[in-house]
Amino acid sequence: MTPVIPIFSFSKTVDYQDIMYPAWTFWEGGPAVWPIYPTGLGRWDLMSEDLKRAAQLWPWEKKISKGYFRGSRTSPERDPLILLSRESPDLVDAEYTKNQAWKSERDTLGRPPAKEVPLVDHCAFKYLFNFRGVAASFRLKHLFLCGSLVFHVGKEWQEFFYHRLEPWVHYVPVSQELTELRELLQFVKENDDEVKKIAERGNHFMSQHLRMDDVLSYWKTLLTQYSKLLQYKVTRRKEYREVTLRPRHNEL
Repeated sequence: MTPVIPIFSFSKTVDYQDIMYPAWTFWEGGPAVWPIYPTGLGRWDLMSEDLKRAAQLWPWEKKISKGYFRGSRTSPERDPLILLSRESPDLVDAEYTKNQAWKSERDTLGRPPAKEVPLVDHCAFKYLFNFRGVAASFRLKHLFLCGSLVFHVGKEWQEFFYHRLEPWVHYVPVSQELTELRELLQFVKENDDEVKKIAERGNHFMSQHLRMDDVLSYWKTLLTQYSKLLQYKVTRRKEYREVTLRPRHNEL
């Protein structure tokens, strides 16, 4: 872009220099998909507590030893996982759900759409998949709190905290083509002690470094540092008024 100007984004690809900020989904909503539109996943702090309680009900030794995914077909990149589930249900349980664009079973690879499953119920499985949608997936942070191993597919889309997560330290990386999918699922099953440690480190990171206080601190630092670069005085127009919402708690 010419001239170069600062652009703030809640999600971007690695090709851009946008300044990242925490998405609205920490406070309300996200993703805006059927049937949970417009409330989305709900507030991060409340959902965090729900997921931590669910994780206690499903310690590592009690979790079902297979991959798990429920989500809509926002990208055909997810298709290989769904097809592998139909071919090898002992390795992975993955199905497509509806979204607001669903018209027929063609949109769910020729089968009826599965029912939506609350995120807290994902905690029953050892291996959880995270895919990008039309932008970064807002569910990534939630999956870690289950205490399960997170398979993070692709690295194109990012949120502001992604750069602090390390592959094979906090999660297992998977290529967007999913060519190594079967081998990875077999590998984690055969190396249970090691992948449990990865799951624990991912869980610890989210629990200790992505609390609401941390997110607010990031916002404060971002705006404070940016304001120092402004060469004009920021004023508030008299007709502006603060918009507030009553807190709601809705999760999927």
